[in-house]
Amino acid sequence: MTDPTPLQLSRIDRGHGTPVLLVHSSGMSSRQWTRLVDRLADHHRAIAPDLLGYGKNPPWPADQPFDLRLDRDAIAALATELGGPVHLVGHSYGALIALLVAMETQVPVRSLSLFEPVAFGILHATADQAGLADLDTAQSPAFLDETTGGDEAWLNAFIDYWSGPGAWNALPATARNEFLRVGRKAFLEVRSLMHLRAPLDAFRAIRTPTLLLTGSASTVAARRVAVQLAEHLPAAELQILDDVGHMGPLTHADLVNARIRAHIERVEAAG
Repeated sequence: MTDPTPLQLSRIDRGHGTPVLLVHSSGMSSRQWTRLVDRLADHHRAIAPDLLGYGKNPPWPADQPFDLRLDRDAIAALATELGGPVHLVGHSYGALIALLVAMETQVPVRSLSLFEPVAFGILHATADQAGLADLDTAQSPAFLDETTGGDEAWLNAFIDYWSGPGAWNALPATARNEFLRVGRKAFLEVRSLMHLRAPLDAFRAIRTPTLLLTGSASTVAARRVAVQLAEHLPAAELQILDDVGHMGPLTHADLVNARIRAHIERVEAAG
């Protein structure tokens, strides 16, 4: 069995200055952040990598086990390659990976901008009943089934949970085909993150200036994670965006991108 980790993640890389590393969500690719890269590249070096198994990287091998710390380590290695403190930006699974880089590695992180990180372990650590109940309701017995995870039925349930009933069927055929191409990797990410646990002290140790974004129209679990993180990260600011759902970085890109850019600029202005 060969090591599937590429020596260098495929990426979008534009601009010059302090590096900003943007990590995409499950099922997506670096293209998710194209508009934000454009907004940042005038004053920063904006890098949006494809996570393992996505974009122009090799597909994740069917016979290869996966743990999300492989993605964490790949992003940490890229951040180290860039040199100096980096601003980390992430959405959903990508936001969780950014959070873990700040929490579990020695990478110097200048700021975090996280749109609804799926750090569901904090719901367990805080016994957040509303968030945990929402997760229990969303998960059918087949949701973490090794034999079917990542197939079309699984993706239907996954996409509909995050974007509302009928969302999968409403996608253009090209988008559904792209999700199907990476569905197995997305399933492995979900299975791994659902078992991730961290003590509250690990969250409290993150003193990096952190912007937490959540949408008022998102799932209960996603909103409760943002609230709990805001309460336990010492340097966190929570912003709730009205009438925005979990896919806000795509559906409300201008709004979300403006908040992220403003946070980065505030941190830099403060020195």
